[in-house]
Amino acid sequence: MNIITLGLITTALLLIITGLYMLLRTNNMIRIIIAIEVLMKAVTLLLAFSGYMSGNYNLVQTFIITMIVIEVIVAVVAAGIAVSVYRNKGNMDVRNLNNLKG
Repeated sequence: MNIITLGLITTALLLIITGLYMLLRTNNMIRIIIAIEVLMKAVTLLLAFSGYMSGNYNLVQTFIITMIVIEVIVAVVAAGIAVSVYRNKGNMDVRNLNNLKG
């Protein structure tokens, strides 16, 4: 295991820990969206690393591009929900989602 391998794995693990901590400790919708994005970037980094280690670059690039598209769609839909909740309730607390109707 060389220093680049160790550095990439450490960075990915730190991103996963940071994303999970952000996800579990907040009730703000924008922070939750950011936490999900951080987690997705960690998965993308691990995918790129696995492609580097296996030598199968084409397949991994396809997966990464697909993940980026999915990330953008999830972020846009979640931001739309957050804006809608803010317009209806005046804040972006996740606990207000139980009171929404329609």
